[in-house]
Amino acid sequence: MRFFRILIFVFLPSLSLCQEDEKNWDLTGYVKNLQTIYNLDLFGQRDLVQDNLLHNRLNFKYYINDKWTFKSDLRNRIFYGNRSIFLQNFDEDAGNDFVDLSGNIVNGEGLLWHAMIDRLYFEYASNDWEIRIGRQRINWGINTVWNPNDIFNAFNFADFDYEERPGSDAIRITHYTGPTSSVELAINVADSWDEMVVGGLWKFNKGNYDFQLLSGFFENDLVIGGGWAGNIKNASIKGEFAYFAPLVEEREKAFAGTLAIDYNFNKGLYLNLGFLFNSAGVTTGGLESLFTSQLSAKNLYPFKYAIFTQVNQPLSPLLSIGIANIYSPSQAKALFFNPTVTYSISDNWDLTMVGQLMFNQGVENYESPIQAFFLRFRYSF
Repeated sequence: MRFFRILIFVFLPSLSLCQEDEKNWDLTGYVKNLQTIYNLDLFGQRDLVQDNLLHNRLNFKYYINDKWTFKSDLRNRIFYGNRSIFLQNFDEDAGNDFVDLSGNIVNGEGLLWHAMIDRLYFEYASNDWEIRIGRQRINWGINTVWNPNDIFNAFNFADFDYEERPGSDAIRITHYTGPTSSVELAINVADSWDEMVVGGLWKFNKGNYDFQLLSGFFENDLVIGGGWAGNIKNASIKGEFAYFAPLVEEREKAFAGTLAIDYNFNKGLYLNLGFLFNSAGVTTGGLESLFTSQLSAKNLYPFKYAIFTQVNQPLSPLLSIGIANIYSPSQAKALFFNPTVTYSISDNWDLTMVGQLMFNQGVENYESPIQAFFLRFRYSF
């Protein structure tokens, strides 16, 4: 019930503010319907599972004055279908950071309605200073797929339906020292040192390259890292790294580093190549662990090595296709295959088809234990 009291407290005053002065507020969002078919071959048994997700988001922003802004975003997800039977024990706190801002409105056989406020903060901006207090996205990453510098809000590349990505209950202070330079301090709220994250970030430009350096405390580890982004002729090159030194004996050191190059050709063809070294990853086991491993900045992918390739091509102003692959030269030679097709029906309507196929090296040839196919309609307003 605590979540629903918070929901009323946050959104009802917001609506009354909107009615007072329509020039000082903004409300956007979308409604999405995602239909999914899973073809599973686990433990020697093949199952076909059908699932549906109705996903609604409301993004509310109120401009209090020329320096203060209030933002609150609500995420509703209604799961129904075969897979929802396995969600009866779904954690109603899923997606929360420190403050309880989520809850299950309905949780029955074959149906689950989960609501969450994943943005809730006040922002103060004046001259060269910016301060945010509350649940917010702290995006310190540079690369497209893997971000070792994203110590607050690591995300899963396979979760394509959550474009906004997770947030943290934190305070963030940014001071802009120049047109392309800044220093930033961020602290999240936590119950214990095992969940605490504190970091400082320095961004600057040198020789047409953007650089950043970070250091801090990450869940009982000391962390240092950095990244860069620039161009070699017409190609963009980006890199990130982070080293985690544990403060307790039972934890192990970890290092994650990424390098990516992308290029846009004249006719719209887009090519992206990337590499990940993840010392916390493994060299054995199958790609099923992509859904069971604990994702964090210390362990961005289940395997120690991963190679990413992506090709996107617009076929017309309304239609585009793409293929992304992640190959891990492990014992299983794991391959994540991800084709996409996107069609713009109108200004506010989009149709997306996505495939996620996972392959492991079997005794004689490749085997695919998990195949997922998605069809998504999205209406934005």
